[in-house]
Amino acid sequence: MTLTMAKPLADEVRSDFPILDQTVNGKPLVYFDNAATSQKPHVVLNALNNYYQQDNANVHRGVHALSARATAAYEATRDKVAAFINATSRDEIVFTRNASEAINLVAYAWGMNNLQAGDEVILTVMEHHSNLVPWQLVAQRTGAVLKHVQLTETQTFDLEHFQSLLSDRTKLVAMNHVSNTLGCINPVEAVTKLAHAHGAKVLIDACQSIPHMVVDVQAIDCDWLVASGHKMCGPTGAGFLYGKLDILNAMPPFLGGGEMIQDVYLDHSTYAELPHKFEAGTPAIAEVIMLGAAVDYLLGIGMDRIAQYEHQLTRYLYDALAQLPQLTLYGPPPNADGSGRAAIATFTVQNLHPQDLSTLLDQAGVAIRSGHHCTQPLHRLLNIDSTARASLYFYNTYAEIDSFVAALKDTIEFFGNIFD
Repeated sequence: MTLTMAKPLADEVRSDFPILDQTVNGKPLVYFDNAATSQKPHVVLNALNNYYQQDNANVHRGVHALSARATAAYEATRDKVAAFINATSRDEIVFTRNASEAINLVAYAWGMNNLQAGDEVILTVMEHHSNLVPWQLVAQRTGAVLKHVQLTETQTFDLEHFQSLLSDRTKLVAMNHVSNTLGCINPVEAVTKLAHAHGAKVLIDACQSIPHMVVDVQAIDCDWLVASGHKMCGPTGAGFLYGKLDILNAMPPFLGGGEMIQDVYLDHSTYAELPHKFEAGTPAIAEVIMLGAAVDYLLGIGMDRIAQYEHQLTRYLYDALAQLPQLTLYGPPPNADGSGRAAIATFTVQNLHPQDLSTLLDQAGVAIRSGHHCTQPLHRLLNIDSTARASLYFYNTYAEIDSFVAALKDTIEFFGNIFD
């Protein structure tokens, strides 16, 4: 197959990421662990320095100049995130430490107060642990029943099985938009429509989709959506929850403390309006401001451009890996143009443990992931203990894929010679 390649987007943006310009073990760094966390451009790093050097003050609580500037920058990020995902209101955006906290917020503030014995929660077998464990805890305390959508033969979301699980007892569907292991893009719009027809709420884990494609919460019509800033060129410590206004208004506070209150008495309190009702205590001010800079950066490039370039990288990577007979790939193959899945290649190599593989690739300057990727139930279903995962972003290049594949071939050959 001949793949027509546009000018690599990486050529335009590569110099924006200082961490990529280094050697590891004497070799140029090839960073292919973007599904775990992304690298940060200068503008995001500068936002951190600018805040601490010029505007460092607590937000919402002071009338002096520094506090006013810090508050303006912090709240500007809320507007940016709302526009980024096409929310109907800035008050639908709640800042959290990460997506895990956002899911827990929904689990405890909504799940504990709305689920009862016999109610059903539908998850999938491909979920990240962060979208499994909170619902297990809720089910243990409420008596709700957990059900799990299985995979198709091509290791994608089984929509028919999902439909068979739906009933009038279904109260919630919680699922990922893109699997961090299989790379499949799940039909969240169809799922939401079907779930709503049965009166169920829908939560979408968008950690692996928000950084790579256009995500429109109004088009999906989900009730909640969560994401982590560090996977979208932002910092660790800043994620967000999107929720529909009427649902968030009906939910009680998740944590108690300063900022989330209106009036406090010795024996009771009243609570602030959205979104502050869910943001107790001093927030991660610098990190949220950095998240705003990351959103500006991504929008400056264009999410459609990012998606299109990553499609090409995906096709190029899969064509190269398909030439290695010792290698087993997981998840659906990409379409002819590279679309249809994320730029994630999860695989195993015959007679070679993923941890040994990743260790040797590190010696060649290539950073990939090995392990269960916080999807142990999925790995058990696939009858494997762990896998290797190469995950790309828009600053990666075709040349880096060539380097990765060459190092992978050398590693396979090295172990082959040992066992021969």
